[in-house]
Amino acid sequence: MSAPPKDRIRVLLIDDSAVVRGVWRRILEPEPDIEVVASSGNGRLGVEALSASPADVAILDVEMPEMDGLTALPLLRAACPGLKIIMASTLTTRGAKVTLQALSLGAADYIAKPTSLTHSGALTSVAQELIAKVRALGRPVRPGPEALTPRATPRPSTVMPRVLAIASSTGGPNALSSVLRGLPAGFMLPILIAQHMPPTFTAMLAEHLGKDSGRPSCQAESGTSVRAGEIYVAPGDYHMIVAATSQGPVIDLNQGPRENFCRPAADPLLRSVAVVYGPAALVTVLTGMGEDGRRGSEAVVRAGGTVIAQDQATSVVWGMPGAVAQAGLAAAILPLDEIPRHIARLAKVG
Repeated sequence: MSAPPKDRIRVLLIDDSAVVRGVWRRILEPEPDIEVVASSGNGRLGVEALSASPADVAILDVEMPEMDGLTALPLLRAACPGLKIIMASTLTTRGAKVTLQALSLGAADYIAKPTSLTHSGALTSVAQELIAKVRALGRPVRPGPEALTPRATPRPSTVMPRVLAIASSTGGPNALSSVLRGLPAGFMLPILIAQHMPPTFTAMLAEHLGKDSGRPSCQAESGTSVRAGEIYVAPGDYHMIVAATSQGPVIDLNQGPRENFCRPAADPLLRSVAVVYGPAALVTVLTGMGEDGRRGSEAVVRAGGTVIAQDQATSVVWGMPGAVAQAGLAAAILPLDEIPRHIARLAKVG
């Protein structure tokens, strides 16, 4: 049964390829709660279409003639301040670089264009992801009790943390940059990051986070020793875990089954952190769709470690941190700009 027109999520498609616009339309239009209100072949026409047909979500191509996605992005946001923008990108180094730029300029998320427009498996996967993202971003956030009380009393701990593990997804790149920039120079815990992204994107993200934070940062490789003060980003299509050895903790990568429909996923990383670091594990769950990170956070708390969740008001999507908060696993539920200071206090730095 279709939702009433006023309750449907209104979507604007902007792509220079009529074929791609057709793919997006065929994916979205059968959904009873989603309506494609306009379709445009470049950024300029998209801005004009938005003026005539207000939308909740825009799917914006990165590269287009006349006006590309980066140029159109601020104009679209100015024309419709509440608009959530999903960048449509190719799985290339350039596509990843431009997409990360777009996210830093205010895009809410991205979708990787299918590598084949005829392979049913590839299209099904992209369709599921796109529909989920449109729904997560297009539905207005209704604050729950946790959003109205964003701070919880931290559990007392006598154990100094020895590692910081961070889980994030939708809205994650900007949130990660904010947290890492906010950590004091004397913060020297190793930082392990599971961000839901495909290959190429994670390598670019690691480079971006290193430049942004001024800390050594890399896409993780199997066998790498976990060193103080360095950032390790899980590579796309691999789970990243940490393992104990006689020489100290090392990183291990695997292509085990997807968890929470993701690889990399946060849960495998957090479970391994709980085993290796026990009560010295410090975890932060940032903005993202779904519940990835909840089960891993349970393992961390059972081992005596500490979990911090981003609050609803500052999350692009309060799925992952909300699941942790609602399960009672968070020692603190904080606005994004307070998280670095809280981490530093727990690590007794700064």
